Amino acid sequence: PETLEVTYKGKNIADVLDMRIEESLKFFANFPTIVRLLSMLDNVGLGYMQLGQPSTTLSGGEAQRVKLASELGKAATGHTLYLLDEPTTGLHFADIHNLLNVLQRLCDMGNTVVVIEHNLDVIKMADYIIDLGPEGGDAGGEVVATGSPEAIIENRKSYTAKYLRDKLQADKKSKKVKVKVKKAKRSTVSS
Repeated sequence: PETLEVTYKGKNIADVLDMRIEESLKFFANFPTIVRLLSMLDNVGLGYMQLGQPSTTLSGGEAQRVKLASELGKAATGHTLYLLDEPTTGLHFADIHNLLNVLQRLCDMGNTVVVIEHNLDVIKMADYIIDLGPEGGDAGGEVVATGSPEAIIENRKSYTAKYLRDKLQADKKSKKVKVKVKKAKRSTVSS
């Protein structure tokens, strides 16, 4: 009650704790340290969460991403192994892209990132893949294929290879379509 009477920019502590992380970035814009920490949470796809959200309500993927954001806030050693189990579960495509950028930053700093994942957008970005199968559960657990994405797609025993091949081909086609659209726009503008 007395605590709720104290306000900053018209908001009391309860209002602040109810804010989504992405909203709080604007609210705390004049506090670089706070913005830096909140940005890490936003960058790993947690911008939708409330500042005061209890940790007991987080999914496994959310909890992993909170830990990842926390690690990003620490002094970099460049000698850390990060093991993530399906960190993209429940993420929007744009948030997956942000998460991939964060993981790449960790690698660029000299760390090793191991990701257990089914999302093809993540798999195609891997330096090295270990594909387990041939099925899931009791019918799996064998190493079916290993190597770069380019090496994996050549393996005819791998289910991942087929879907990854299709994904890479679709990505190439969509890039060609975008180039054609840009060329058409340029020629229309110049005439």
